[in-house]
Amino acid sequence: MLSTLEAATVVIVGLMVGVEFSVAFVMNRVIDALPEDSAQQAHAHGGRMLGAVMPVWYIGSLVLVAVWAVMGRHDPDPGTGLLVTAAALLVLSVIMSLLLLVPINNRNKTWTPENRPADWREQLARWARYHYGRLALIAAAFTLLAVARG
Repeated sequence: MLSTLEAATVVIVGLMVGVEFSVAFVMNRVIDALPEDSAQQAHAHGGRMLGAVMPVWYIGSLVLVAVWAVMGRHDPDPGTGLLVTAAALLVLSVIMSLLLLVPINNRNKTWTPENRPADWREQLARWARYHYGRLALIAAAFTLLAVARG
């Protein structure tokens, strides 16, 4: 049972990292190459779509890591420290999301070409910078989980 939980957690967190990597290095670049109105609408749509899915994924990943740590706490394997560190990184990514990324996303997902602010591109560029930091955190957490699974 624990082995299945470990594998599922690594896969789920790994997929989350892949999605966020794709957003950062593929989707945002594709969207930003569109004409201004289309780019803004695509960012808003993406914000609505991913804004509904990603919170569940982030919290679910954190719960899986916590369950793994609790279930494996009596295991003599030294991976518990890696799990705790990975969980701390995921908690930090959630806090970062709530404090920095979500407020920008909540504004972005309501914008239209008619009501967007003049600095909408600057706000999305700030979101992207924060997203790179969050991506680094979850990628580090994924790496620790993969090593702990070892």
